[in-house]
Amino acid sequence: MITGVGPQSSLMVSALGDMRTRLTDLQRQLGTGQKSTTYAGLGIDRGLAVGLRGQLSAVNGYADTVTQIGVRMSVQQTSLARIADLGSAVKGATVTQFDIDSSGQTATQRAAMSQLDEILGLLNTPAGDRYLFSGRAGDQPATDTLDHILNGDGAKAGLKQIIAERNQADLGANGLGRLVIPPPAGSQVTISEETPPTVFGMKLASVSALNGATVTGPSGSPASASVSFTSSPNPGDAITFGFNLPDGTSQQVTLKATNSSPPAAGEFTIGANPNATAANLQGSLVTAVQKLAATSLSAASAVAATNEFFNVDAGQPPMRVAGPPFTTATALVAGTAADTVIWYTGEMGADPARGTAVAKVDDALSVSYGARANEQAIRSTMANIAAYAVTTFSPGDPNAQDRFAALSERVRSGLAVPNGQQKIQDIQAELAFAQTTIKDATQRQGQRKMMLGDLLDSIEQAPQEQVAAQILALQTRLEASLQTTSILYRLSIVNYL
Repeated sequence: MITGVGPQSSLMVSALGDMRTRLTDLQRQLGTGQKSTTYAGLGIDRGLAVGLRGQLSAVNGYADTVTQIGVRMSVQQTSLARIADLGSAVKGATVTQFDIDSSGQTATQRAAMSQLDEILGLLNTPAGDRYLFSGRAGDQPATDTLDHILNGDGAKAGLKQIIAERNQADLGANGLGRLVIPPPAGSQVTISEETPPTVFGMKLASVSALNGATVTGPSGSPASASVSFTSSPNPGDAITFGFNLPDGTSQQVTLKATNSSPPAAGEFTIGANPNATAANLQGSLVTAVQKLAATSLSAASAVAATNEFFNVDAGQPPMRVAGPPFTTATALVAGTAADTVIWYTGEMGADPARGTAVAKVDDALSVSYGARANEQAIRSTMANIAAYAVTTFSPGDPNAQDRFAALSERVRSGLAVPNGQQKIQDIQAELAFAQTTIKDATQRQGQRKMMLGDLLDSIEQAPQEQVAAQILALQTRLEASLQTTSILYRLSIVNYL
Protein backbone atom coordinates (compact mmCIF):
# COMPACT_ATOMS: atom_id res chain seq x y z
CA MET A 1 0.00 0.00 0.00
CA ILE A 2 1.07 3.63 -0.44
CA THR A 3 1.27 5.63 2.78
CA GLY A 4 1.16 9.44 3.27
CA VAL A 5 3.89 11.70 4.53
CA GLY A 6 5.25 10.57 7.86
CA PRO A 7 6.51 12.64 10.81
CA GLN A 8 10.08 12.81 9.53
CA SER A 9 8.90 13.92 6.14
CA SER A 10 6.71 16.53 7.73
CA LEU A 11 9.69 17.93 9.65
CA MET A 12 11.74 18.02 6.49
CA VAL A 13 9.06 19.94 4.63
CA SER A 14 8.75 22.34 7.54
CA ALA A 15 12.52 22.90 7.57
CA LEU A 16 12.44 23.62 3.87
CA GLY A 17 9.69 26.17 4.41
CA ASP A 18 11.67 27.85 7.19
CA MET A 19 14.72 28.06 4.99
CA ARG A 20 12.65 29.53 2.19
CA THR A 21 11.17 32.12 4.57
CA ARG A 22 14.64 32.94 5.89
CA LEU A 23 15.94 33.29 2.34
CA THR A 24 13.11 35.66 1.47
CA ASP A 25 13.88 37.76 4.56
CA LEU A 26 17.59 37.85 3.76
CA GLN A 27 16.83 38.93 0.21
CA ARG A 28 14.64 41.74 1.63
CA GLN A 29 17.48 42.78 3.93
CA LEU A 30 19.86 42.82 0.99
CA GLY A 31 17.47 44.95 -1.03
CA THR A 32 16.41 47.42 1.72
CA GLY A 33 19.44 47.35 3.96
CA GLN A 34 17.13 47.02 6.97
CA LYS A 35 17.23 44.14 9.41
CA SER A 36 13.49 44.27 9.98
CA THR A 37 10.37 46.04 8.84
CA THR A 38 9.10 46.30 12.43
CA TYR A 39 10.67 47.14 15.77
CA ALA A 40 9.61 43.74 17.05
CA GLY A 41 11.96 42.16 14.53
CA LEU A 42 14.93 43.87 16.20
CA GLY A 43 14.60 41.73 19.29
CA ILE A 44 16.03 43.07 22.56
CA ASP A 45 17.39 46.18 20.77
CA ARG A 46 13.95 47.41 19.82
CA GLY A 47 13.63 49.68 22.91
CA LEU A 48 17.00 51.25 22.27
CA ALA A 49 16.09 51.80 18.61
CA VAL A 50 12.85 53.56 19.57
CA GLY A 51 14.75 55.81 21.96
CA LEU A 52 17.39 56.65 19.39
CA ARG A 53 14.71 57.43 16.81
CA GLY A 54 13.10 59.84 19.30
CA GLN A 55 16.39 61.61 19.91
CA LEU A 56 17.06 61.90 16.18
CA SER A 57 13.58 63.30 15.65
CA ALA A 58 14.24 65.94 18.33
CA VAL A 59 17.55 66.88 16.70
CA ASN A 60 15.85 67.22 13.31
CA GLY A 61 13.16 69.35 14.92
CA TYR A 62 15.80 71.65 16.39
CA ALA A 63 17.42 71.85 12.95
CA ASP A 64 14.10 72.96 11.43
CA THR A 65 13.70 75.58 14.17
CA VAL A 66 17.23 76.85 13.63
CA THR A 67 16.60 77.20 9.90
CA GLN A 68 13.42 79.17 10.49
CA ILE A 69 14.73 81.57 13.13
CA GLY A 70 18.02 81.85 11.25
CA VAL A 71 16.13 83.40 8.35
CA ARG A 72 14.27 85.71 10.72
CA MET A 73 17.40 86.94 12.44
CA SER A 74 19.14 87.47 9.12
CA VAL A 75 16.24 89.69 8.03
CA GLN A 76 16.38 91.52 11.35
CA GLN A 77 20.11 92.12 11.06
CA THR A 78 19.76 93.33 7.48
CA SER A 79 16.97 95.73 8.46
CA LEU A 80 18.85 97.07 11.49
CA ALA A 81 22.03 97.58 9.48
CA ARG A 82 20.09 99.54 6.88
CA ILE A 83 18.35 101.65 9.55
CA ALA A 84 21.74 102.46 11.06
CA ASP A 85 23.05 103.42 7.61
CA LEU A 86 20.06 105.68 6.99
CA GLY A 87 20.59 107.37 10.34
CA SER A 88 24.23 107.98 9.47
CA ALA A 89 23.25 109.34 6.06
CA VAL A 90 20.84 111.88 7.56
CA LYS A 91 23.40 112.81 10.21
CA GLY A 92 25.91 113.58 7.47
CA ALA A 93 23.32 115.51 5.48
CA THR A 94 22.63 117.93 8.35
CA VAL A 95 25.84 119.83 7.55
CA THR A 96 24.37 120.98 4.24
CA GLN A 97 23.94 124.64 3.38
CA PHE A 98 20.60 126.35 3.92
CA ASP A 99 19.15 126.34 0.42
CA ILE A 100 15.38 125.87 0.36
CA ASP A 101 13.13 125.57 -2.67
CA SER A 102 9.46 126.32 -3.20
CA SER A 103 8.52 123.58 -0.74
CA GLY A 104 10.25 125.45 2.08
CA GLN A 105 12.77 122.65 2.57
CA THR A 106 16.28 121.74 1.54
CA ALA A 107 17.00 118.78 -0.72
CA THR A 108 18.43 116.88 2.24
CA GLN A 109 15.20 117.33 4.18
CA ARG A 110 13.18 115.90 1.31
CA ALA A 111 15.61 113.00 1.11
CA ALA A 112 15.16 112.44 4.83
CA MET A 113 11.43 112.04 4.25
CA SER A 114 12.10 109.19 1.82
CA GLN A 115 14.59 107.67 4.25
CA LEU A 116 12.01 107.76 7.04
CA ASP A 117 9.55 105.98 4.76
CA GLU A 118 12.18 103.34 4.03
CA ILE A 119 12.74 102.78 7.74
CA LEU A 120 9.02 102.16 8.22
CA GLY A 121 9.11 99.68 5.36
CA LEU A 122 12.05 97.85 6.96
CA LEU A 123 10.27 97.65 10.29
CA ASN A 124 7.19 96.23 8.60
CA THR A 125 9.02 93.59 6.58
CA PRO A 126 7.63 90.12 7.37
CA ALA A 127 9.63 86.91 7.40
CA GLY A 128 7.23 84.18 6.44
CA ASP A 129 4.13 84.62 8.57
CA ARG A 130 5.70 86.87 11.19
CA TYR A 131 6.43 90.60 11.49
CA LEU A 132 9.80 90.79 13.20
CA PHE A 133 9.60 94.16 14.96
CA SER A 134 6.13 93.84 16.50
CA GLY A 135 7.14 92.05 19.68
CA ARG A 136 4.69 89.27 20.50
CA ALA A 137 2.16 90.66 18.00
CA GLY A 138 3.90 88.97 15.11
CA ASP A 139 0.69 88.79 13.09
CA GLN A 140 0.45 92.57 12.59
CA PRO A 141 2.75 95.28 11.19
CA ALA A 142 4.95 97.18 13.64
CA THR A 143 4.01 100.73 12.56
CA ASP A 144 1.28 102.81 11.04
CA THR A 145 1.75 104.34 7.58
CA LEU A 146 3.99 107.34 6.95
CA ASP A 147 0.99 109.45 5.89
CA HIS A 148 -0.93 108.71 9.10
CA ILE A 149 2.13 109.23 11.28
CA LEU A 150 2.91 112.65 9.82
CA ASN A 151 -0.46 114.02 8.74
CA GLY A 152 -2.86 112.28 11.09
CA ASP A 153 -5.78 109.97 10.50
CA GLY A 154 -9.17 111.63 10.62
CA ALA A 155 -9.68 113.00 14.13
CA LYS A 156 -6.31 111.62 15.21
CA ALA A 157 -3.51 114.17 15.24
CA GLY A 158 -0.27 113.34 13.46
CA LEU A 159 3.28 114.50 14.13
CA LYS A 160 2.99 117.77 12.18
CA GLN A 161 0.04 118.88 14.29
CA ILE A 162 1.76 117.82 17.51
CA ILE A 163 4.84 119.89 16.58
CA ALA A 164 2.74 122.93 15.67
CA GLU A 165 0.87 122.80 18.97
CA ARG A 166 4.06 122.40 20.96
CA ASN A 167 5.70 125.29 19.13
CA GLN A 168 2.83 127.59 20.08
CA ALA A 169 3.06 126.47 23.69
CA ASP A 170 6.83 126.97 23.84
CA LEU A 171 6.91 130.38 22.14
CA GLY A 172 3.94 131.78 24.06
CA ALA A 173 1.70 134.65 23.10
CA ASN A 174 4.48 137.25 23.16
CA GLY A 175 7.14 135.18 21.35
CA LEU A 176 9.48 135.37 24.34
CA GLY A 177 9.49 131.64 25.09
CA ARG A 178 7.15 131.95 28.08
CA LEU A 179 9.45 134.49 29.73
CA VAL A 180 8.37 137.85 31.11
CA ILE A 181 10.64 140.89 30.64
CA PRO A 182 8.67 143.94 31.77
CA PRO A 183 9.77 147.56 31.37
CA PRO A 184 12.41 148.40 33.97
CA ALA A 185 11.41 149.75 37.36
CA GLY A 186 13.81 152.66 37.62
CA SER A 187 17.29 151.19 37.33
CA GLN A 188 16.18 147.58 37.78
CA VAL A 189 15.63 145.09 34.95
CA THR A 190 13.81 141.86 35.75
CA ILE A 191 13.33 138.65 33.83
CA SER A 192 11.17 135.76 35.02
CA GLU A 193 9.32 132.68 33.90
CA GLU A 194 5.57 132.92 33.46
CA THR A 195 3.13 132.58 36.33
CA PRO A 196 1.53 130.09 36.85
CA PRO A 197 4.50 127.76 36.25
CA THR A 198 4.53 125.94 32.93
CA VAL A 199 6.48 123.02 31.49
CA PHE A 200 6.86 124.92 28.23
CA GLY A 201 9.26 127.52 26.92
CA MET A 202 12.68 128.50 28.22
CA LYS A 203 13.70 128.10 31.84
CA LEU A 204 15.91 130.72 33.43
CA ALA A 205 19.06 128.92 34.57
CA SER A 206 21.68 131.55 35.31
CA VAL A 207 22.65 135.24 35.10
CA SER A 208 26.27 136.37 35.28
CA ALA A 209 27.64 139.37 37.18
CA LEU A 210 27.96 142.79 35.53
CA ASN A 211 30.11 145.76 36.47
CA GLY A 212 28.05 148.65 37.74
CA ALA A 213 25.06 146.45 38.63
CA THR A 214 23.80 144.16 41.33
CA VAL A 215 22.55 140.84 39.96
CA THR A 216 20.24 138.61 42.02
CA GLY A 217 18.80 135.21 41.18
CA PRO A 218 17.64 133.23 39.43
CA SER A 219 15.59 132.02 42.34
CA GLY A 220 12.05 131.15 43.30
CA SER A 221 9.35 129.26 41.45
CA PRO A 222 8.73 130.36 38.79
CA ALA A 223 12.37 131.48 38.61
CA SER A 224 13.20 135.17 38.30
CA ALA A 225 16.29 137.34 38.30
CA SER A 226 17.01 141.06 38.46
CA VAL A 227 19.77 143.42 37.38
CA SER A 228 19.92 146.69 39.34
CA PHE A 229 22.28 149.34 37.98
CA THR A 230 24.14 151.43 40.55
CA SER A 231 26.57 152.97 38.05
CA SER A 232 27.49 152.71 34.42
CA PRO A 233 29.31 149.60 33.15
CA ASN A 234 32.41 149.98 31.03
CA PRO A 235 32.27 149.43 27.27
CA GLY A 236 32.91 145.74 26.58
CA ASP A 237 31.52 144.60 29.94
CA ALA A 238 29.07 141.76 29.35
CA ILE A 239 26.21 140.03 31.07
CA THR A 240 25.16 136.48 30.15
CA PHE A 241 21.73 134.90 30.65
CA GLY A 242 21.54 131.10 30.57
CA PHE A 243 18.40 129.21 29.60
CA ASN A 244 17.35 125.56 29.56
CA LEU A 245 15.35 124.52 26.50
CA PRO A 246 12.59 121.89 26.15
CA ASP A 247 14.77 119.25 24.46
CA GLY A 248 17.27 119.20 27.34
CA THR A 249 19.80 121.52 25.70
CA SER A 250 20.89 124.90 27.04
CA GLN A 251 21.52 128.23 25.40
CA GLN A 252 23.02 131.54 26.44
CA VAL A 253 22.37 135.15 25.54
CA THR A 254 25.30 137.50 26.03
CA LEU A 255 24.91 141.28 25.84
CA LYS A 256 27.92 143.61 25.82
CA ALA A 257 27.89 147.21 26.96
CA THR A 258 28.69 149.76 24.26
CA ASN A 259 28.64 153.52 23.77
CA SER A 260 27.20 153.05 20.27
CA SER A 261 23.60 154.04 19.64
CA PRO A 262 21.84 152.22 18.23
CA PRO A 263 23.72 149.14 19.48
CA ALA A 264 24.63 146.20 17.26
CA ALA A 265 23.12 142.76 17.76
CA GLY A 266 24.26 141.34 21.08
CA GLU A 267 24.93 144.75 22.62
CA PHE A 268 23.20 147.32 24.83
CA THR A 269 23.94 151.05 24.97
CA ILE A 270 25.36 152.59 28.11
CA GLY A 271 22.93 155.33 29.08
CA ALA A 272 23.46 158.71 30.66
CA ASN A 273 22.35 157.32 34.01
CA PRO A 274 21.46 153.94 35.58
CA ASN A 275 17.81 154.28 34.62
CA ALA A 276 18.64 154.87 30.96
CA THR A 277 21.13 152.01 30.97
CA ALA A 278 18.46 149.74 32.47
CA ALA A 279 15.99 150.72 29.75
CA ASN A 280 18.58 150.02 27.07
CA LEU A 281 19.47 146.62 28.58
CA GLN A 282 15.80 145.67 28.78
CA GLY A 283 15.22 146.54 25.12
CA SER A 284 18.26 144.60 23.94
CA LEU A 285 17.33 141.65 26.17
CA VAL A 286 13.82 141.49 24.69
CA THR A 287 15.24 141.52 21.15
CA ALA A 288 17.82 138.82 21.95
CA VAL A 289 15.31 136.56 23.71
CA GLN A 290 12.83 136.91 20.84
CA LYS A 291 15.53 135.83 18.38
CA LEU A 292 16.55 132.93 20.62
CA ALA A 293 12.91 131.87 20.84
CA ALA A 294 12.46 132.07 17.07
CA THR A 295 15.59 130.00 16.39
CA SER A 296 16.99 127.67 19.04
CA LEU A 297 13.80 127.41 21.09
CA SER A 298 11.71 126.70 18.00
CA ALA A 299 14.13 123.97 16.92
CA ALA A 300 14.26 122.53 20.44
CA SER A 301 10.47 122.59 20.56
CA ALA A 302 10.21 120.53 17.36
CA VAL A 303 12.71 117.98 18.69
CA ALA A 304 10.94 117.77 22.05
CA ALA A 305 7.51 117.31 20.43
CA THR A 306 8.87 114.63 18.10
CA ASN A 307 10.50 112.76 20.97
CA GLU A 308 7.27 112.86 22.97
CA PHE A 309 5.31 111.62 19.96
CA PHE A 310 7.63 108.68 19.29
CA ASN A 311 8.32 107.84 22.92
CA VAL A 312 5.52 105.29 23.25
CA ASP A 313 5.86 102.22 25.40
CA ALA A 314 3.90 100.13 27.87
CA GLY A 315 2.27 102.71 30.12
CA GLN A 316 3.77 105.60 28.16
CA PRO A 317 1.43 107.09 25.54
CA PRO A 318 2.47 109.94 23.24
CA MET A 319 2.39 113.28 25.05
CA ARG A 320 0.93 116.47 23.62
CA VAL A 321 0.00 119.99 24.73
CA ALA A 322 -3.07 120.28 26.94
CA GLY A 323 -5.03 122.76 24.83
CA PRO A 324 -6.38 124.69 23.06
CA PRO A 325 -5.48 127.42 23.66
CA PHE A 326 -1.86 126.37 23.21
CA THR A 327 -0.02 129.68 23.72
CA THR A 328 -1.12 129.76 27.35
CA ALA A 329 -1.08 126.01 28.05
CA THR A 330 0.86 124.93 31.12
CA ALA A 331 1.00 121.12 30.94
CA LEU A 332 1.28 118.08 28.73
CA VAL A 333 -1.48 115.52 28.46
CA ALA A 334 -1.38 111.92 27.33
CA GLY A 335 -2.69 111.41 23.82
CA THR A 336 -5.26 108.67 23.33
CA ALA A 337 -6.01 106.28 20.51
CA ALA A 338 -9.07 108.43 19.77
CA ASP A 339 -7.27 111.76 19.31
CA THR A 340 -3.65 110.92 18.51
CA VAL A 341 -1.99 108.60 16.01
CA ILE A 342 -0.11 105.87 17.87
CA TRP A 343 2.71 105.25 15.43
CA TYR A 344 3.79 101.91 16.95
CA THR A 345 1.12 99.27 16.34
CA GLY A 346 2.95 96.22 17.67
CA GLU A 347 2.87 94.67 21.13
CA MET A 348 3.84 97.00 23.97
CA GLY A 349 5.37 95.36 27.00
CA ALA A 350 7.55 96.40 29.91
CA ASP A 351 9.77 93.33 29.56
CA PRO A 352 12.93 93.25 27.40
CA ALA A 353 12.13 93.16 23.70
CA ARG A 354 14.41 90.22 23.02
CA GLY A 355 12.24 88.01 25.22
CA THR A 356 9.19 88.48 22.99
CA ALA A 357 10.37 85.67 20.69
CA VAL A 358 12.09 82.64 22.20
CA ALA A 359 13.06 79.43 20.39
CA LYS A 360 14.36 76.17 21.85
CA VAL A 361 17.39 75.09 19.83
CA ASP A 362 18.66 72.26 22.04
CA ASP A 363 17.41 70.09 24.88
CA ALA A 364 18.44 72.66 27.51
CA LEU A 365 19.09 75.76 25.40
CA SER A 366 16.80 78.51 24.19
CA VAL A 367 17.61 81.76 22.39
CA SER A 368 15.75 85.06 22.50
CA TYR A 369 15.51 87.04 19.28
CA GLY A 370 12.43 89.26 19.57
CA ALA A 371 12.41 92.96 18.71
CA ARG A 372 10.08 95.94 19.00
CA ALA A 373 10.10 98.96 16.71
CA ASN A 374 9.64 101.22 19.73
CA GLU A 375 12.96 100.27 21.29
CA GLN A 376 14.92 103.36 22.28
CA ALA A 377 17.56 103.11 19.56
CA ILE A 378 15.04 102.65 16.76
CA ARG A 379 12.52 105.24 17.88
CA SER A 380 15.28 107.80 18.59
CA THR A 381 16.61 107.37 15.05
CA MET A 382 13.12 107.78 13.64
CA ALA A 383 12.32 110.78 15.83
CA ASN A 384 15.45 112.70 14.81
CA ILE A 385 14.95 111.96 11.12
CA ALA A 386 11.27 112.89 11.37
CA ALA A 387 11.99 116.22 13.10
CA TYR A 388 14.41 117.09 10.31
CA ALA A 389 12.11 115.88 7.54
CA VAL A 390 8.88 117.67 8.50
CA THR A 391 10.16 121.13 9.43
CA THR A 392 9.58 123.82 6.83
CA PHE A 393 10.96 127.34 6.48
CA SER A 394 9.76 130.56 4.88
CA PRO A 395 12.05 132.45 2.49
CA GLY A 396 10.87 135.72 4.06
CA ASP A 397 11.69 134.68 7.62
CA PRO A 398 14.87 136.48 8.75
CA ASN A 399 15.43 133.79 11.38
CA ALA A 400 14.93 130.84 9.03
CA GLN A 401 18.62 130.14 8.43
CA ASP A 402 19.50 130.26 12.12
CA ARG A 403 16.53 128.06 12.97
CA PHE A 404 17.63 125.54 10.33
CA ALA A 405 21.15 125.57 11.77
CA ALA A 406 19.78 125.02 15.30
CA LEU A 407 17.58 122.16 14.12
CA SER A 408 20.40 120.55 12.12
CA GLU A 409 22.73 120.72 15.11
CA ARG A 410 20.19 118.99 17.36
CA VAL A 411 19.37 116.29 14.83
CA ARG A 412 23.06 115.66 14.23
CA SER A 413 23.65 115.38 17.96
CA GLY A 414 20.66 113.09 18.43
CA LEU A 415 21.74 110.74 15.65
CA ALA A 416 25.24 110.57 17.15
CA VAL A 417 23.61 108.72 20.10
CA PRO A 418 24.85 109.98 23.49
CA ASN A 419 26.70 107.65 25.85
CA GLY A 420 24.42 105.55 28.00
CA GLN A 421 21.67 105.41 25.39
CA GLN A 422 20.83 102.28 23.42
CA LYS A 423 22.31 102.14 19.93
CA ILE A 424 21.18 100.18 16.88
CA GLN A 425 24.46 98.31 17.17
CA ASP A 426 23.49 97.17 20.68
CA ILE A 427 20.42 95.40 19.28
CA GLN A 428 22.53 93.90 16.51
CA ALA A 429 25.06 92.65 19.06
CA GLU A 430 22.37 90.92 21.11
CA LEU A 431 20.99 89.22 18.01
CA ALA A 432 24.52 88.31 16.91
CA PHE A 433 25.09 86.61 20.27
CA ALA A 434 21.92 84.57 19.68
CA GLN A 435 23.15 83.68 16.19
CA THR A 436 26.50 82.55 17.60
CA THR A 437 24.72 80.46 20.22
CA ILE A 438 22.64 78.82 17.50
CA LYS A 439 25.72 78.15 15.37
CA ASP A 440 27.47 76.43 18.28
CA ALA A 441 24.35 74.42 19.08
CA THR A 442 24.03 73.38 15.43
CA GLN A 443 27.60 72.09 15.39
CA ARG A 444 26.99 70.08 18.54
CA GLN A 445 23.78 68.68 17.13
CA GLY A 446 25.53 67.70 13.93
CA GLN A 447 28.02 65.64 15.90
CA ARG A 448 25.26 64.21 18.04
CA LYS A 449 23.17 63.35 15.00
CA MET A 450 26.08 61.51 13.43
CA MET A 451 26.69 59.53 16.62
CA LEU A 452 23.01 58.65 17.03
CA GLY A 453 22.76 57.71 13.35
CA ASP A 454 25.76 55.41 13.58
CA LEU A 455 24.38 53.74 16.69
CA LEU A 456 20.95 53.34 15.14
CA ASP A 457 22.45 51.94 11.94
CA SER A 458 24.32 49.34 13.95
CA ILE A 459 20.97 48.20 15.32
CA GLU A 460 18.69 48.55 12.31
CA GLN A 461 20.99 48.21 9.30
CA ALA A 462 21.76 44.77 7.90
CA PRO A 463 25.49 44.29 7.04
CA GLN A 464 25.38 43.76 3.29
CA GLU A 465 28.44 41.47 3.05
CA GLN A 466 27.21 39.32 5.91
CA VAL A 467 23.68 39.10 4.45
CA ALA A 468 25.05 38.17 1.02
CA ALA A 469 27.19 35.39 2.57
CA GLN A 470 24.17 34.10 4.50
CA ILE A 471 22.09 34.08 1.33
CA LEU A 472 24.70 32.07 -0.54
CA ALA A 473 25.03 29.59 2.31
CA LEU A 474 21.29 29.29 2.69
CA GLN A 475 20.77 28.88 -1.06
CA THR A 476 23.34 26.06 -1.07
CA ARG A 477 21.66 24.33 1.86
CA LEU A 478 18.23 24.86 0.34
CA GLU A 479 19.25 23.45 -3.05
CA ALA A 480 20.83 20.42 -1.40
CA SER A 481 17.78 19.85 0.74
CA LEU A 482 15.47 20.19 -2.24
CA GLN A 483 17.51 17.70 -4.29
CA THR A 484 17.51 15.20 -1.44
CA THR A 485 13.82 15.61 -0.87
CA SER A 486 13.17 15.27 -4.58
CA ILE A 487 14.99 11.96 -4.70
CA LEU A 488 13.17 10.64 -1.65
CA TYR A 489 9.79 11.66 -2.97
CA ARG A 490 10.39 10.81 -6.64
CA LEU A 491 7.58 8.18 -6.66
CA SER A 492 5.01 7.46 -9.35
CA ILE A 493 2.54 4.63 -10.18
CA VAL A 494 4.96 3.35 -12.84
CA ASN A 495 7.88 3.18 -10.38
CA TYR A 496 5.67 1.62 -7.74
CA LEU A 497 4.37 -1.05 -10.14
